[in-house]
Amino acid sequence: MSGNTMTKSATSSLSRAARELELKRGEFDLALNLGCIRSVPDEGGGGRRVTRAEIERVRSEDGFPEALRERVKAVGTTEGAALMGVTTARFTRFARLGLVVPVKFYLNRYRAVVWLYLAEELRQFAADEQNAQLLSGRTPEGLRDQLEAGLDLRPRNWRGRHMGFLLRQTEAPWARAAVVASLLDPVQVAEIVRDPYERAHLNRFRPERVSHGAPDSPAAHLASRIMTAEDPDEISWLRADLGQALVEARELRPAPRPTPKAARSEASPPKSSPAAASPRMSSPPAASPAMASRSGSAAQEDRPATEESERPRSLLGWLRRRNP
Repeated sequence: MSGNTMTKSATSSLSRAARELELKRGEFDLALNLGCIRSVPDEGGGGRRVTRAEIERVRSEDGFPEALRERVKAVGTTEGAALMGVTTARFTRFARLGLVVPVKFYLNRYRAVVWLYLAEELRQFAADEQNAQLLSGRTPEGLRDQLEAGLDLRPRNWRGRHMGFLLRQTEAPWARAAVVASLLDPVQVAEIVRDPYERAHLNRFRPERVSHGAPDSPAAHLASRIMTAEDPDEISWLRADLGQALVEARELRPAPRPTPKAARSEASPPKSSPAAASPRMSSPPAASPAMASRSGSAAQEDRPATEESERPRSLLGWLRRRNP
């Protein structure tokens, strides 16, 4: 049995792990993001998987599966306000001020953004005595001024939390840089990553965005705006993080790039043409009559003597030596 097959048998796919842990897929994904369930990368490049040991660990926890479901329960504004004992308007103010942070969102059929919050975090906020004045008293003047100015930190806080979820499941340096780049506009990324080969390598690790509606639909554009940083200080912070992540990625493993043409030509000598490879097929340039006459005379002068012409001269020389 190969090592890859053994690894597959020791782990489960995410869908199978969700069934064995008695969770809906949305609950299971949130449990992964929150670190309630640990996953490992698939050695075959097929995404993430959950080990059998991790499944048994979660199943052996007290109160399984109800306790696990309660930890990943996400509620909207109405249910969240009821949990905290406040009105929906006050709860919305808390969310816009960043006092409670959304954990996910979706678009309803009217293309309105529905933010969801962890029920466990809302109960903890309501139980904290330091928040008693906010729950029942008048909103402080400084916070009211921010709300009147249009402050809404829900998209930004969701982006920060979502980036943390992705980084928790990422170890490769280029993949970590791609997580940061996924929250920036492509124009911002191109300004920081000027090398086209590095940008292409970065896009290979870019995390997939959850689809909201058909591509290029109004819902998809709205969701894309939520997933992309807009505030100047947030953009500046992400650009700095991306630059640092690129420095670390380049030091560990530079982005691949094609071999230069010069190196390829030096490695493999050019192929000779058929005419050059076969001298018999090549013919000398045509000569003028004068050149042909001169070359003929020269050929006669340079032509070696034959055996017949050599014999008389040799006999005459011998006779002269004999008869001085």
